[in-house]
Amino acid sequence: MSPFPTAPAPGDQPVLVAGGISDSHTWNLVYLQLLLEEHGHRVVNLGPCVPEDLLIAEALAHRPALIVISSVNGHGYHDGMRTVTRLREQPGLAGVPAVIGGKLGIAGPCGGDEVAALRAAGYDAVFDDSAEGVAAFRRMLDTLPQRALV
Repeated sequence: MSPFPTAPAPGDQPVLVAGGISDSHTWNLVYLQLLLEEHGHRVVNLGPCVPEDLLIAEALAHRPALIVISSVNGHGYHDGMRTVTRLREQPGLAGVPAVIGGKLGIAGPCGGDEVAALRAAGYDAVFDDSAEGVAAFRRMLDTLPQRALV
């Protein structure tokens, strides 16, 4: 038996959900898990205040279809930059889609420059906490392979 996890079957890759390292909120993570499950995805919810080393280890172990970083405390931009930089340094995670969303700035929504910086650092999409941000996230979910709902 190999000590390395086997690759999940297509459509069976989970979505990894995590709060930023400085964000202790949990309600957003529960909401995301329920939303993802409603869309037919298996979820590995790492909870709040997730250190980058733990996120990397879990992502390498689970080989997710998507990594979702959520922020409520307004420090999502700074936490998210550090997180995605660490993720993209890992050869095994360089191609895994990663998104960030929520309250990303303490002074309100991130501007275009901050969104562009997050994308340039490695996020595939950036969602704010507006109704349009949630709708855009839902549309993105519809593009992912999903498991059959039972």
